[in-house]
Amino acid sequence: MADAAAPRPVVAANLALRFLLELAALVALAAWGVHAGHSALADLALGVGTPMVAAVIWGVYAAPKSPRRLHGPALVVLQLAVLGAGAAALAAAGHEALAAIFAVVIVVNAALLAAWGEG
Repeated sequence: MADAAAPRPVVAANLALRFLLELAALVALAAWGVHAGHSALADLALGVGTPMVAAVIWGVYAAPKSPRRLHGPALVVLQLAVLGAGAAALAAAGHEALAAIFAVVIVVNAALLAAWGEG
């Protein structure tokens, strides 16, 4: 349950931001993948496969309604690893400044969600 100091609309907005960060991480992984291979087939495989693997891992272990959802520190580590992979993909694609901004937003979002008992 959210802390009384955090108005429910603010918590909801931060949860919406988390969802957008999840989508952005998948897009970043796909963008990295389509340029990381050494052939068109490898680009396609990485561009589709990398975000797909991340989405499956998130869906099984981090999705709110998953029966296998992790809890506590394990959940936070998994979420930060998947979202951080998106930031790393941006950096690897040559967008270091964008990757740094993305990483900061991820950390602030996670800290607020943890403080408010959400996530």
